[in-house]
Amino acid sequence: MSPPGDSKLCPEPTGAVGGKTLVIGLGNPIVSDDSAGLRVAEQLRPLLADREDVEVTEDCWGGLRLMERMIGFDRAIVIDAICSGAPPGTIHHLTTESMATQKSASAHDVNLPTALAFGRHAGAHLPADADVHLIGIEAQDVINFSDRCTPAVAAAIDRAVRDVIRLLDSLQGEQEP
Repeated sequence: MSPPGDSKLCPEPTGAVGGKTLVIGLGNPIVSDDSAGLRVAEQLRPLLADREDVEVTEDCWGGLRLMERMIGFDRAIVIDAICSGAPPGTIHHLTTESMATQKSASAHDVNLPTALAFGRHAGAHLPADADVHLIGIEAQDVINFSDRCTPAVAAAIDRAVRDVIRLLDSLQGEQEP
C-alpha cells in the first residue's frame, strides 16, 4: 500500500496481465548522466502511446520499490545509467543475472533479482527473470548536479530509444501464434 499522497513512489499494482510490458526509465533528473533512463522513457512515451500492451513510466527507485512497480506485468524493460568502466555512451543489454543495481540509499534495500524473488515468494504476479531486460547506458558523470547529460551520454539517448522499440517488437513477435 502506498502512503497517502505518495502514489508515485509506491504505485498500487495495476492488475494487468496477459502480455503487458512495463517500460521504466530510472534515474535522478538533476544528476547529469543519472537522468539518462528518464530521458529515454520521456522520448518513448509518445512513440508508444498507441500500444495498449505497453506502459511507459519513470521512477527513481530500484530494489524492492522497483519490484513493487512491476507487479501485474509479464515483462519489464528497465532503462538506467550504469558505470561499468566501458566508454561513456555505450549501451549495454543486460539480464537479471548481470544486474547488481541497487538505487537506494538504504542498506535495508536489496538488488532487483533478490527483490523479484521476494515478491514471487510472496505470491506477486511478476515478470520471470528471463522477461526482465535492462538497457544500461554507460554514464560518465553520476555525481554532479546538472539538467543535462554529458555529450557522449546525450548522443546515446536516441540509440537507446531505438533499442527499446526493437526489443519490444521482438518480444511482441515471440507472443504471436
